[in-house]
Amino acid sequence: MNHPGDSAPRILVADPVAEDGLAMLRRGGAVEVVTGLSETELAQRIQGVSALVVRSETKVTRRVIESADTLRIIGRAGVGVDNIDVGAATERGILVVNAPTGNTVAAAEHTVAVMLALCRNVARADASLRQGLWERSKLVGTELRGKTLVVIGLGKIGVEVSRIARGLQMRVLAFDPLVAEDRAAQLGIELGSLDEVLGQADILTVHTPLNDATRGLIGARELALMPAGSRVLNVGRGGIVDELALAEAVASQHLAGAAVDVFTKEPPPPDHPLLRDPRILVTPHLGASTREAQVSVATDVAEQIVDVLAGRPARWAVNTPPVAEDEIQVVVPYQELARRMGSLWAQMGGGGLRAVEITYHGDVAEVHTAAISAALMSGMLSSFSQDRVTTVNAMDMAARHGVEIREQRSSRTGGYPGSILLRVEGRGPSLIEGALVLGEPRLMRLSELHINLVLDGAFLMLAHRDRPGLIGEMGQLLGAADINIAEMQVGRDQPRGMAVTAVRVDEPVPDSVVEGLVHIPGVETVHKVEIGPVG
Repeated sequence: MNHPGDSAPRILVADPVAEDGLAMLRRGGAVEVVTGLSETELAQRIQGVSALVVRSETKVTRRVIESADTLRIIGRAGVGVDNIDVGAATERGILVVNAPTGNTVAAAEHTVAVMLALCRNVARADASLRQGLWERSKLVGTELRGKTLVVIGLGKIGVEVSRIARGLQMRVLAFDPLVAEDRAAQLGIELGSLDEVLGQADILTVHTPLNDATRGLIGARELALMPAGSRVLNVGRGGIVDELALAEAVASQHLAGAAVDVFTKEPPPPDHPLLRDPRILVTPHLGASTREAQVSVATDVAEQIVDVLAGRPARWAVNTPPVAEDEIQVVVPYQELARRMGSLWAQMGGGGLRAVEITYHGDVAEVHTAAISAALMSGMLSSFSQDRVTTVNAMDMAARHGVEIREQRSSRTGGYPGSILLRVEGRGPSLIEGALVLGEPRLMRLSELHINLVLDGAFLMLAHRDRPGLIGEMGQLLGAADINIAEMQVGRDQPRGMAVTAVRVDEPVPDSVVEGLVHIPGVETVHKVEIGPVG
């Protein structure tokens, strides 16, 4: 693990986060907290930074991301990532992570709080009484018991809101095209189309991410479908509900009221129509603003940043294949094996890549392998792109270059717990098989030749004819250049047939020595290879 110091990764915290999170971040690098940066200021300061932490205030735009030269990860201390250009980050191979569970309870409780306050006219009553008035007859409320709550989006927050609402004896309907009927039934929720559920809503609450599909999801047409006298809550994301349409629906008395915690532009301008109507309860984006939630999201993101900077996977990655918590112990070592296999292929003359077939054997065939395949492709493609290639963008890059990727699984173990067999259509080795042996990533086959080599360090890979004296000539040439041989592994198909020799060396090998090795009779190719952990 990295520790703060001159060579430690730089971590920039651009929004206020809990001290618990900062303390955890300091375990992974040199932390700098600078808040309130403009886009231009952030674009300048991001250079040389390995990790960036934001909440909702800072906008991480394409300009900022393209100004970053060493950025590896962006952490959002919260759920939504609409203030981060995830597409631009993905193109650059930068991981984006969030904290999807840290503020679940806080956001759900705030939703229920404003629902109760809205239905019982709490804010209006408070303002009235402070003005010296006693207007009980004008502030008669509505009970929640027996009413129908419509939830748009059954993510963690939507589910928690539904659970609390059912405890208040409300009927819960929901619209979420990704949720199965049986899953909703287990939660005591009835599913329907958007129009169907809107037509039955006493209260509507939205809890979806903000994206192209959900922006303006609840507009004038949808509000008109709701029964007269119903109410709307938005403690999700500004922009999901059309703000002008909502203000007009309340002003026309089609809706009895609304509660809004989030706005398209924050803070909203003083003349915003949602701020002018007393029947609309407004709060300044307080959904996640509890002490407990602030600590939770800060530590959740900090933990992931420390893990990623140390070469471990993130728990909640937004733009890379996720790794299930119960599969981490299997997936992570095979990810590293796969990446090293891909790097070996690239350094042994790989190129002209047309198709890749990946076969998983044994224990690795029993887990989700998307993250492993992405690691393998990142190893294969890193040497051929001017852009940084990581597990984040490797599969997209392969697709853009027309590379066909096929995956297969087999229960065969081959004498070790599991292995990865790579077959390649293109230049370079056509077959590479690797396995984990006592936890070490090892090369077991290369172009049908069996070998047993730990994939770590610097070594020479020679393809040659198996003949007497060749190994001695090679050793003499390296010795004359004062290059020490640390280890040698030989694989061959038959005596005096084709062979591959891996020579681990302690010193860098000059190109002139490589040229001399190529001229040894029987030697066909020589490649310098250097493989190690992600830097």
